[in-house]
Amino acid sequence: MHTFGPPPFPLIPHARSARAQRQGTFSGCLLRTTERGVPGRHKLGFVTEAWHQELRARGYRVTPQRQLVLEAVTALRHGTPEEICAEVQRTARGVNISTIYRTLELLEQLELVKHTHLGHKPPTYHLAAEAEHVHLVCRGCGEVYDVNPAVANGLVETLERDYGFETDVQHLTVHGRCRDCRES
Repeated sequence: MHTFGPPPFPLIPHARSARAQRQGTFSGCLLRTTERGVPGRHKLGFVTEAWHQELRARGYRVTPQRQLVLEAVTALRHGTPEEICAEVQRTARGVNISTIYRTLELLEQLELVKHTHLGHKPPTYHLAAEAEHVHLVCRGCGEVYDVNPAVANGLVETLERDYGFETDVQHLTVHGRCRDCRES
């Protein structure tokens, strides 16, 4: 594990396989599903450039594995390390779960991804640029909805006023049933 300093990986400028290039897997921005299941656009280009600069400034190299992990985190929205590994292995079968964990650890240290616990299962990872949200987890269908932290303002104010407790709702997860599951 390379906690400090650059790892011994060679710099390979392009992380995409020929198959991924033909299929257009990565085009500067990835398709993702928004909170309501509607396809949306994810602007990875800005994040990627900032990520490249941050890695190089700290003496790390931009490797295909790191690029693929960042792309997988972006595409999955809330992916466990195992889900991220499966997504990465669609392009690079040789990447193992240890590489995924090391890369996620590094990306979190660089504040490019964050993790959260959505229940009694492994942590899920998402882009740090999109970390300011509250998670709503449906117990019926398992869907995870990201909502603006302002929805918790009443709770935050009550905790501050009555208990002197300053909250960090960015890690708040609320379990319940979504509208669709309640109506069915």
